[in-house]
Amino acid sequence: MTKTAFLRPRSAPAEPMESLAGLLREWLPLQRWFAGKDRPVTDLGVLSMTELFPGCLHLLVHAGHGGVPVPGGTAPAGDCYQLLLGVREHPSPRLGKALIGRVRDGQLAGLAVYDALHDPRAAQLLLERLRRPGTAGPLRFGCDASQPVPAGLVPRLMTAEQSNSSLVYGDEYILKLFRRIQPGVNPDLEVPGALARQGCHRVPAPVAWFRTTHPFKATLGVLQPYLRDASDGWTLALDALASGDDFTAQAHALGRATADVHLALSSAFPVGEPGENGRTAAAMTERLTAAAHAVPALQPFVPGLRSAFAALATCDAGPPAQRIHGDLHLGQVLRAGREWFVIDFEGEPSRPLSERRSAHSPVRDIAGMLRSFDYAARQRRPWRPEWARRCREAYCAGYAARAGWDPRKKHGLLRAYETDRAVYEVLYEARHRPDWLPVPMAAIERLAVRGD
Repeated sequence: MTKTAFLRPRSAPAEPMESLAGLLREWLPLQRWFAGKDRPVTDLGVLSMTELFPGCLHLLVHAGHGGVPVPGGTAPAGDCYQLLLGVREHPSPRLGKALIGRVRDGQLAGLAVYDALHDPRAAQLLLERLRRPGTAGPLRFGCDASQPVPAGLVPRLMTAEQSNSSLVYGDEYILKLFRRIQPGVNPDLEVPGALARQGCHRVPAPVAWFRTTHPFKATLGVLQPYLRDASDGWTLALDALASGDDFTAQAHALGRATADVHLALSSAFPVGEPGENGRTAAAMTERLTAAAHAVPALQPFVPGLRSAFAALATCDAGPPAQRIHGDLHLGQVLRAGREWFVIDFEGEPSRPLSERRSAHSPVRDIAGMLRSFDYAARQRRPWRPEWARRCREAYCAGYAARAGWDPRKKHGLLRAYETDRAVYEVLYEARHRPDWLPVPMAAIERLAVRGD
């Protein structure tokens, strides 16, 4: 019997969590995917703990940041995170960077705890759970029986900066494990599955997934085909900038691909009425107010930015609201051969899951990609604004050729959504990548002062 055998699903998790809490309180804020970096962790609580297989614990933990007032008292302010922890007496030296620490007391006393996603053995056993439907405590594993996954695929953990964690298996499949968990079906499972049923080839279809039923129903991870020979749009754009090459042909094709996905989404999910611009403008203004409070550098530009949202309330309603990508940029698209593919339909992780699953104007996705061209252009010195401008024009032209309407003719909509995206970027960069803050701030100044 392993030293962790008592941690099977039927066991009470409170005491083991007490022994882990000190280690996790220090480790969690250092992780790229931890959302509460600007707030102290005041408490940690276990919501679910399951021994996935000997020596590997699956946890859902609540990281609290103090209480928020509610009628009759306070409610915990914080987030739920998914952890896979390896527990061994003597972990391999190659797991040194993954080590969280050694437990000093309690039933795990003396054992080393580490992030199990760095352990090839744990990653392979996780794939075995995904290959066959089944359960482990509150965890439920499912798969598409028409797309069997072979055994024995060698895993590797992707090291690129992400808001989640991804494992690649044999350069054939990629498993995304969601770190910040919210109740409900994650769009990154829901949307690719629906698009596959529509015959949309632009999005890799899910082949396996797992979820939890406790303490609430939620999606935990999705396995999809891995496009091994593909390059992401961000890398391709930077390569083009570095070599002085034009990127307009690629941007035009990417605009067409975006329209293809939007058209498929409008068929796969209910379509709403044209956007309620007044309500949208009010929500954008509210987000601006909150962001300016958190990032003082925004405050001088608030009046000009509000004008973009005020104009939205009276402009053309634009295309009908529908399901969209929700966080579209050059890092969310892949080019394999001559084709563009769209990935990562999770949406902006900082926004509520209900909002990410609701209908929005497709202009929101378009604005996200336009901002991404600007981000790419500013990675080199001197800045090449004309490169970004040409890409923006080509992308919109490609979109119009396929969608039947031109984003450039929806100036009020496009300006408002691009402004809203830039405000989001300022808040994100201030929290996670302060060195990048000048990039969205340059757009803020342009959008506020010139109204472009």
